[in-house]
Amino acid sequence: MSNFITSRLRSFVHAFHGWAYVLRTQHNAWIHAVITVIVVALGLWLRLSARDWVMLIMAILLVWMAEFLNTAIEAVVDLASPAKHPLAKVGKDVGAAAVLIAALGAVLIGLLILGPPLWSKVAPLIIGR
Repeated sequence: MSNFITSRLRSFVHAFHGWAYVLRTQHNAWIHAVITVIVVALGLWLRLSARDWVMLIMAILLVWMAEFLNTAIEAVVDLASPAKHPLAKVGKDVGAAAVLIAALGAVLIGLLILGPPLWSKVAPLIIGR
């Protein structure tokens, strides 16, 4: 049982090392982080329903998972093909496209969920009462 617990703890340490690597080396991860903080702050300010939070959290997680998987793909491609190769480019481009698709989907979900309540709060300030 002690071995099991120790190996599970090691797995978490490895996962956190991977997380730190992404945050340290991927510039787009910083963009995702800033947008995540803004979306969460807006959601709290707008007092979203639990159902809306589920959708936002799923969208945020999808973007982060795509970014992490893209980083892993890039590392493996760089290891397997240190020289430039057309298929290495395809692998990296497709990984980047996955992140783009996830991010665009998250933007759409965010606009659909945050847009109406945000507009109802700021419209009176912009248009006047």
